[in-house]
Amino acid sequence: MNMTTVSFPGLGIENFSFSRVAFELFGKPIYWYGVIIMLGVVAAVVHAYLRSKREGVKTDDLLDLTIFIVFFGVLGARLYYVLTTLNTGRYENFVDVIAIWDGGLAIYGGIIAGAATIVVVSLIKKINVFRVLDMVGPGVMLAQAIGRWGNFANGEAFGYPVPDSNPLYFLRMGVISDFTGSEMQYYHPTFLYESLWNIIGFVIISLLYKKKKFNGQNALMYLCWYGFGRMFIEALRTDSLLVGSFRISQVVGATCFVVAGALIVACLILKNKGKLDTLFGGLLVAPPAPLLAEGENEASEVETEDDQYENVFGGGSEEEDTEDEDTAGEETLNEEKITDTEVRESEEF
Repeated sequence: MNMTTVSFPGLGIENFSFSRVAFELFGKPIYWYGVIIMLGVVAAVVHAYLRSKREGVKTDDLLDLTIFIVFFGVLGARLYYVLTTLNTGRYENFVDVIAIWDGGLAIYGGIIAGAATIVVVSLIKKINVFRVLDMVGPGVMLAQAIGRWGNFANGEAFGYPVPDSNPLYFLRMGVISDFTGSEMQYYHPTFLYESLWNIIGFVIISLLYKKKKFNGQNALMYLCWYGFGRMFIEALRTDSLLVGSFRISQVVGATCFVVAGALIVACLILKNKGKLDTLFGGLLVAPPAPLLAEGENEASEVETEDDQYENVFGGGSEEEDTEDEDTAGEETLNEEKITDTEVRESEEF
């Protein structure tokens, strides 16, 4: 079929149809779903770039982070989806498992894999991992807001039918697609609810970005905001991934809300008591790095981050400290010899 017909009669938008296929490449269909997902990824990368200088992250490091995060994020999103739908019998061969062009990406899998990738790459490059999470988190929220319109293009990820008495009835969406019957029915446009919720959250976090009290706060705010909204929106969907009778995304959303909210409160309390700088070698301490102008020396900022990581992992080795002391001692002796020589020459003169 590859056609989607939708309408929003409560908003004055009557039936209109469009193809799920954006264009063909080498004879293979490229779906709007994939195109829109990639637009979301691009938006997240641009956001991270705009925030990178404030967080003291060099452009080269940002590019490395982007490559690994995108790759492992997509891999994690697909793996999460496959593992939670193994009982559907849709995976007959390896191609079915990797067929992301047919849809099937679970955002929580992408978030988990992406966060793990950020931690590993940041530790290897000695970048403040909490600043990187702050830099990336809100952009992921923006990417999700855009990416949900890929579900719209597919005519999927909608909710239960909307009764006339529901206060959201004016937002009802009529849809006919490969995922519905041949007759139009009116459902909760859960893709729209989540997209709007993420846009609001992104705007709020962006307005408060520079006012964060500790590094990692913006990332936690993202998890808290998104988890709270997803917890309720997921309850309206008809295609939830289930474990027994539990909606996985609803449980994970509630967990993100509670844990992230608790961590925000705990860090703010520790900051007020002056104890925040004792955690992770002071990496949580804000304000963040100052905005670096084009052409300024970024090496000093990186050196500061290296010093912080040395504090976390116990500083330099004993051999290095001994070598430094020996070198300093030799220099002192040489200076004393030179001084004695100058004094004797002065007396002879």
